[in-house]
Amino acid sequence: MTHIAGFGLDICYVVSSVTFIAGLRMMSSPKTARNGNLVAAAGMFLALAATLLLYDDHASRETMKLAVIGGGIALGGAAGWITARSVRMTAMPQLVSLFNGMGGGCAALIGLMEFGHKGNDLAAHSVVAAGMIIGGVSFAGSIIAFLKLSGAMKKPLRFPGYNIVNGVVLAGVFVLAGLAVHASRGSGGPPGYAALAAALAYGVLFVLPIGGADMPVVISLLNSFTGLAVAFSGIAYNNQAMLTGGVLVGAAGTFLTIIMCKAMNRSLVNVVFGAFGATGAAATAGASIKGTVKDISVSDAAVLMNYASKVMIVPGYGLAVAQAQHVVHELETALEAKGVSVRYAIHPVAGRMPGHMNVLLAESNVDYDKLLDMESANPQFATTDVALVVGANDVVNPAARNTASSPIYGMPILDVESARNIIIIKRSMNTGYAGIENELFYNPKASMLFGDAKKVLSGMVAELKKI
Repeated sequence: MTHIAGFGLDICYVVSSVTFIAGLRMMSSPKTARNGNLVAAAGMFLALAATLLLYDDHASRETMKLAVIGGGIALGGAAGWITARSVRMTAMPQLVSLFNGMGGGCAALIGLMEFGHKGNDLAAHSVVAAGMIIGGVSFAGSIIAFLKLSGAMKKPLRFPGYNIVNGVVLAGVFVLAGLAVHASRGSGGPPGYAALAAALAYGVLFVLPIGGADMPVVISLLNSFTGLAVAFSGIAYNNQAMLTGGVLVGAAGTFLTIIMCKAMNRSLVNVVFGAFGATGAAATAGASIKGTVKDISVSDAAVLMNYASKVMIVPGYGLAVAQAQHVVHELETALEAKGVSVRYAIHPVAGRMPGHMNVLLAESNVDYDKLLDMESANPQFATTDVALVVGANDVVNPAARNTASSPIYGMPILDVESARNIIIIKRSMNTGYAGIENELFYNPKASMLFGDAKKVLSGMVAELKKI
């Protein structure tokens, strides 16, 4: 009977692994992403149920233990469901960061607990230590990222000798982990607790100095950390489902980090050693740009787009704040009804997390084929009659090319300034997440349309219907 249960558990883990892979594949398209999420979730449910009911440990199937574990799963699942259903789209980045941190924290706790269950197996202890350290860094870093994204920590924090302190803490993490691995009887002892504490401290130090404009890169990297930590936990438990899920998340997060680094013109080394978002901010945040800012009315903007042949919409965080994704789709539909070609230019780090704008626009049923990445969109701006910027700032700021002291200097941006006419919808002249002024606002071809994006876009739709 025991062998049958063990075989059944392995089969369930294999099936769960397949659903994880299939679900991830389905998430590559908005048309199948929702079903992909459900498929992966079903696989996770199967893995949980199989572990509870088929795991070869009679003690683990005691009624009281099953009730406690089941109650914990039910409570956590309910909390996650309610939170995800009720959160506003503007708060989604910090929610993703928080959920990611919880995964890292679980992996860290698993590692800490498993030190006492591996006997004198040095390799097993090394795997446990790796999961604990990476999970601890991910947890602490994700909490700081959550605070930054939610606005509780608005400014990067960097102190004298930061790199030295950070390096010393990181070295201490490895030394303490090594001591924990070699501790007597594999219990980890005080070095194990100290290693976890040092990992948490490094996670905090890693994210503290990072500026807001670079936060999408950090979220991607921390996501990969969590995946790796879970993968190590899967090795420690010989759990194929945990291993597969962790490897998928780790690999996807790493790949996404590379894409984000390329989009920000940062090397992965800059990301790992931190503080890459703070350089030069003080030199440019208060700089004053000479030039004139032109206003445009809603009706004039509508007329300009009505007689255009090609319109490129550039969405940003302001679109999410105003919850204007559905209205911008109405504007697209109204323009296409008049024979205007409409496309969306999506910068890889627009918003507060990777894919933020894609998620928003998919929610309003925008055709995915109309979403152009930066490489595809930039050559088309020169033949675009009107570039409509909705809440984007840093990703269209020419300072990335023109101002060497700017913190975003060298970052690839959308070539909005190449369009024949530029309309920028913004609440005010306030700076973006990088804390610097936008040179695009003073471009002779640019016109500012101040106001809430949702109201302004609704006004444009109404005016187009009158023409």
